[in-house]
Amino acid sequence: MNVIYSFELDDGKVLKYDVDINRAKKQNLAAEKDSVPEWVLLKHCKCTNCPLKENDSPVCPAAYDIQGVVQDFRSQPAHQKALVNVVTPERSYSKRTGIEESLRSLMGLIFATSQCPILSKLKPMAKHHMPFASNHEFILRSVSGYLLQQYFQYKAGSSPDWDLKGLVKHNQDLQLVNQALWQRIHYTCQNDSNLRVLLSFFSMSSSVSFSLETQLQKLKQVLDADT
Repeated sequence: MNVIYSFELDDGKVLKYDVDINRAKKQNLAAEKDSVPEWVLLKHCKCTNCPLKENDSPVCPAAYDIQGVVQDFRSQPAHQKALVNVVTPERSYSKRTGIEESLRSLMGLIFATSQCPILSKLKPMAKHHMPFASNHEFILRSVSGYLLQQYFQYKAGSSPDWDLKGLVKHNQDLQLVNQALWQRIHYTCQNDSNLRVLLSFFSMSSSVSFSLETQLQKLKQVLDADT
């Protein structure tokens, strides 16, 4: 399964990214230790909650996967517009938007399909990728997917987490990962486009960790058939 992103920049440049959802299974990142820039190494700004060991995994999986995108956009201003076309196996999307929004969408897909033990928990969402998702859509998809997982656990005889405590904990972990990735990208970026993308990721995970009940009440108004 592949998702293809195509960026048509105002200067006429076209950037294309073909993301294989199952590519993580095919990668041997340990062999890339001597061929990656310093900011991609695991020891550089390592996440405080990273479970990986440098001897086993000398390269940060998430940083390794986004290095091409960072290189392409490191000198592009965040306010620049682009026509972005996204092709998934089910449908196609097209939107003229700022680089920040479109990069957030692309990087989210790349992160969720990486070998990072924390980010890879988002892979179910990547399999049903929604480009340009708003914060409300992110909350709705995150909570819906998590509750469906809990339902299957309940049917299998396990204790479900209907209070969403596990979802909150995972997004707290995501915040720590985002902070470390922000430091990595800050090390190599010339402009703020890639930096602002990571800040927007931080905002989304924060909305689950710190104000999930508030976000759910907003969605309740939308889902309430009587309103």
